[in-house]
Amino acid sequence: MVKLSVIVPFYNVQQYAPDTLKSLRANARDDFEFILVDDCSRDETPDILARAERELPGAVYVRHEKNGGLATARNTGIDTARGEYLTFLDGDDWLEPGYYPRLVAAIEELGCDFVRTDHVQCTGRTRAVHRVPHGRRGVVVNPRDAILPADRSTSVDYAYAWAGAYHRRLVDRGLLHFTDGLRTAEDRPWIWKLHREAESFAAVSLMGVYYRRGVASSLTQIGDVRQLDFIRAFDQVVAETAEDRDAAVLLPKAVRTYCAIISHHLGSIERFEPAVARKLKSMSAVALRRMPQDVLDEALDSMDIERASRLRRLRRRPAPAGVAA
Repeated sequence: MVKLSVIVPFYNVQQYAPDTLKSLRANARDDFEFILVDDCSRDETPDILARAERELPGAVYVRHEKNGGLATARNTGIDTARGEYLTFLDGDDWLEPGYYPRLVAAIEELGCDFVRTDHVQCTGRTRAVHRVPHGRRGVVVNPRDAILPADRSTSVDYAYAWAGAYHRRLVDRGLLHFTDGLRTAEDRPWIWKLHREAESFAAVSLMGVYYRRGVASSLTQIGDVRQLDFIRAFDQVVAETAEDRDAAVLLPKAVRTYCAIISHHLGSIERFEPAVARKLKSMSAVALRRMPQDVLDEALDSMDIERASRLRRLRRRPAPAGVAA
């Protein structure tokens, strides 16, 4: 029986993949498997992974013939996984030695559907600890109880899939797969679905993932049209939350978060290609009109003046021809 399946998508990360694989080796165990999904890389990444399949204990190599994005690559890994527990790692990040055995011990001891962990963010030579925004550590609670309040960062805002471990029963219940084809913000509908529909989770004081920020090839650094998938991702969050039995309570959080993300992108619009910047404005304006307007009014009233004014101006923007509401 495989105890833990680690799903690691790779795409054009030949510079970083060796460090990632070395850290996986330092976490290997006889009952662990490492599912290495190459998302149709065009550099030397496939050669590096082919060697790893031979040399890394527990390695399972899967290659996409067509690039599908991170969400699709993770889904391939989930469908391949045999473990009782699953976790994720990105192909340009790395791990502390012995982290995964400690992670498995934590979720086994607690017996919950999933656990969330802290991580270290690495930007160049700078290191910063980021903690799960949930105060009760090592205590199993209902994930729905960790969504609110709307005006404060909570567990659904800490959307990193690799910051935790997940019991296989979540796969069986259809809760662990990502929205196929999302190129960015793929973690957002996923983390909201987990918190609305899973039965138990815990935040644990465990840290061992080193998250590399500022990588030139990362979508967070590229201002092309793929970045606009955040709109499709948050449309899904709002639509699914609107169908929830507690929609009246949870929707303000979903809408406020959506507004904050739109404002964030508008505030750094200079990093987008000009055509994409124009599309960002038009699509965001239409997105605001799609939201429940009474909930949107409350969200804007609760935000600081700068962000609220930016969004209100956008809200008044005339609907462009050819952009669907």
